[in-house]
Amino acid sequence: MLPTITTDIAQAKTDIREHGLALLSGQLSDEQLRQAREATYTGAEEDKRLGRKGRDFPLDYGKGNVRVWNVLNRHPVFRDIVQLPVVMELLTEVIGWPALLSNLSANIAQPGGDGGMWHQDQLFVPKPWPPEPQGINFAWLLDDYDTENGATEVIPGSHLEESPDPTTFDERGVPIIAPAGTLAVFESRLQHRTGQNRSPAPRAALFGWYSRTIYRPQENWFLSLDEDVVDSASDELLTLLGYRSKGLGLVYGESPR
Repeated sequence: MLPTITTDIAQAKTDIREHGLALLSGQLSDEQLRQAREATYTGAEEDKRLGRKGRDFPLDYGKGNVRVWNVLNRHPVFRDIVQLPVVMELLTEVIGWPALLSNLSANIAQPGGDGGMWHQDQLFVPKPWPPEPQGINFAWLLDDYDTENGATEVIPGSHLEESPDPTTFDERGVPIIAPAGTLAVFESRLQHRTGQNRSPAPRAALFGWYSRTIYRPQENWFLSLDEDVVDSASDELLTLLGYRSKGLGLVYGESPR
């Protein structure tokens, strides 16, 4: 059973501990949602027009999911979203501070798409796993999620299961049914997947994946970021991107911007 959508961050912290995920509303303004949605779909169209094509995402079934990468360069709104107060408070609660923004990407589930496979986001961590989650995912719903359009499916409570039976996942999975603008936060041990889009319209979501500082980010920000993103970044964002040395090793002083 999914936790109830809330605006209470204290309740969200409890939900993450108990269910492995929390659902929050009221964290994006209408304008931020509009800009993020428009920039996501525009980015996918631009990639198609320019012939940009990334490697197939290994957790997707078929070609029905359109992945949008290099999102921080696409629009300033994304730089604000990754360091919103709700993000900073919940990631500090779950994995501590400092932390790293490992990746920021979007997924557009196309009509007729087959969805994706069940997985946990910290699969890269050798087992046996530590008792605490090693990362946290912030999924921003850019469109309404419903039972037909490929809503992300989760298995609440699976973050606490040491040896789950994967043959039961399909029957235990619950789609996240929520309006656009909802924030779904789940810790890195929660089983989840992209649902099958049986509707006539696409649906999009933005995913910010954060990890503890001992892990190398999935995105090489030093190579991929435009200079203006770095030049205009706050100290918090520079730390998330690895440009600040706080907690990232033994150094002599701070790195310049």
